[in-house]
Amino acid sequence: MRLVQFNSPEKGPRLGAVRDDKVVDLGAAEAAYTNFMALLEWAGGRAEEVARYAAEAAERVPDDLSYVYDWEELDRPPVGNKSHLAMPVVPPEVWGFGVTYQRSAEVRDADVAAQLDDSASIYDRVYHSDRPECFFKATPPRCVGPNEPIGIRSDSKLTATEPELAYILGENREIVGYTICNDVSAWDLERENPLYLPQSKIFTGCCALGPAILLAADGPDPYDMEIHCRIIRGRETIFSESTNSGRIGRKLEELNEYLYRDNPVPMGTVVSTGTGIMVPNEFALCDGDAVEIEIDGIGKLVNPVKQL
Repeated sequence: MRLVQFNSPEKGPRLGAVRDDKVVDLGAAEAAYTNFMALLEWAGGRAEEVARYAAEAAERVPDDLSYVYDWEELDRPPVGNKSHLAMPVVPPEVWGFGVTYQRSAEVRDADVAAQLDDSASIYDRVYHSDRPECFFKATPPRCVGPNEPIGIRSDSKLTATEPELAYILGENREIVGYTICNDVSAWDLERENPLYLPQSKIFTGCCALGPAILLAADGPDPYDMEIHCRIIRGRETIFSESTNSGRIGRKLEELNEYLYRDNPVPMGTVVSTGTGIMVPNEFALCDGDAVEIEIDGIGKLVNPVKQL
């Protein structure tokens, strides 16, 4: 099952279950929750309880068209007095991992090795190290949902999209669901000096999440998901590439081990797992572009690009 959050001008924030091309308003069920974090807290952060409640609540929704929406009716920009998709979860924190896919390590090595005195780049050393790259990515005000603009820093000339599979944490390191993260990054700042990584990663519109949460209790294989990315400029697709999450070089349990080490991680935190699609420099984001990231089983996340 997939869950979404959406906003209705008449009802306010809502939690919905996706059925084919329809969204069922779970807020219409008895004893309903209207946002994912409230449901997660009620479930004690347990994936099975989240899935059980969602399935039972969907069955309790009245057979009334006012509680069922067409997907296309919700998948639109949040403008005007119309219902629209929102971030599927408002996470207390977003963390990211990098250099987890073999290809991303290879491309970055080629890009920065000439700038370093050592024969191996910092990315190469991280890829072959026991310790992964882990960084703080965002808080809710820095995140956007479907069809909301991602940002280009005012001091960056090379900002890129990084399409990634992300997971949502419950209690005791349990993964309760999967979503898409666009880890927007100012590559030129990071390449100038690794100590600029926080400025490369954290700014307004640096993180897009959505469009849905694929519940982990339903048994999806996080190591066999097709990931697609497209950059559209005007009416032309200027970049298109795909990968599979099976190319990741580290298990999610390993990422959790380092994330939680001496670090209090709140329930509902989103963890982005790194990108296997490295966009060439010539396709750096420009104001007015649109980025589409699609992961099988989760959906398609679309965001326009805005120069800050």
